[in-house]
Amino acid sequence: MFEKEGISVNLGIETELLEFKKSTGELKEAMNSISAILNKHQHGELYFGVKPDGTVIGQVVTEESLRTVSQKIKNSIEPKIYPEVKKVIIDEKECIYVKFEGNSTPYFASGVARIRVADEDLIMSPQELAEYIRKSGREENRWENLVSNKSINDVDEELLKKYTNQAHEVGRIAIEYTNKKTVLNQLELSEGDNLINAGKVLFADDLIQDIQMAIFATNERLTFNDIQRHHGPVLKLVDLAENYIKSNIHWKVEFTGALQRTEIPEIPVDAIREALLNSFCHKDYSTGQSNEVTIYKDRIEIYNPGAFPEGFEPQDFIDKPERPIRRNPKIARILYYSKDIESFGTGLKRIAEACDSAGVKYEFKKLKSGFVVCFYRNQESVDKTDKASNEALNEALNEALNENELLIVKMIQDNPSIKQKDIIAQTSISRAQVQRIMKSLQERGVISHEDSKKTGRWIVKIDK
Repeated sequence: MFEKEGISVNLGIETELLEFKKSTGELKEAMNSISAILNKHQHGELYFGVKPDGTVIGQVVTEESLRTVSQKIKNSIEPKIYPEVKKVIIDEKECIYVKFEGNSTPYFASGVARIRVADEDLIMSPQELAEYIRKSGREENRWENLVSNKSINDVDEELLKKYTNQAHEVGRIAIEYTNKKTVLNQLELSEGDNLINAGKVLFADDLIQDIQMAIFATNERLTFNDIQRHHGPVLKLVDLAENYIKSNIHWKVEFTGALQRTEIPEIPVDAIREALLNSFCHKDYSTGQSNEVTIYKDRIEIYNPGAFPEGFEPQDFIDKPERPIRRNPKIARILYYSKDIESFGTGLKRIAEACDSAGVKYEFKKLKSGFVVCFYRNQESVDKTDKASNEALNEALNEALNENELLIVKMIQDNPSIKQKDIIAQTSISRAQVQRIMKSLQERGVISHEDSKKTGRWIVKIDK
């Protein structure tokens, strides 16, 4: 049917329903094309062994290569499809033919939604995807409601148990913890033995739920003082990021007449946590981009890859009674149950109120690629506090500490998140000596350590 005597067979040009790939070396690109065609037309065809201009060049086709194509489609396309994959002979050349169809749009290839336009596979923006879902009238096709690649066995049981107990204690669910499968089913976060994406995001580990955190030496993204990347359940990432920020901001001490002094952060902790929760709650997980925390000399920014709702401004949700617009309503509802978020659509207002009350300048930035909550640091106040603290430290401790002790204390003051290994690397003091000195300083109350060993901070007790 494809053969013409003396003439090379050409299958014509690619269309919105037809895609050509030169070989199975282009499997990843093929998955993008399949999902894009499905989102546009719900059916299509693809050939391996054909150039983009329709020229048949063929490729080696074996049972293994057919199986590889089939498995790639199975593992890459969500929701699942079951295509026809077979060997065909065109102009005496072996090719692989794939015929596919599916009506459970939108389809995602490796977590990203695309749409077919002519012979191109274009990534759908968050607004386009939201509009696509709205027009399709299929709420069950939201990314968070799709069956994930994780099973109930992948759930962090201690985290789920802690969450369930907390949500029950605050009175927002009647569920009590029994076992993973029962609780996840009651929370509507599973389908059979598999988690839906919302359940994976909240209670399991996957690379798509990750955060990058960095400290810069200046007000620009030039010199790193520290950079970290973590992935895992969102509820753990929020705690991790909150501790990272708390460990790297300035705190001032106030004496109110009580027996213990009060430490006040330069940025309200409630506002920090609210911004972090919102950044994961409204993230567009289908883009594959990371959430970010960036700490500069003059500001702290919390970024999420999820564009702000089209047609709205952040101030609309602070000053006006606008109805909440939730990219991931199921994730938001689960966080509401545990009182991690207080109520729907009030996150920006709560951040604004906390900052206004503390006299902290803030800004909400709309980007094409996402949304940023920015907290500005009071540099003048920070400088004065640092100067006074250093003077007090020198006056109080110069006579009490020996040379090595004083060196370590000053290194801690310069970098509260410094590790013992860094002190050893930056000084000529031996490992054993550093360990003995730091233990002694803690026992004498000169320094103390807050939060976890991994993300905590050292505090120099200036009033000692």
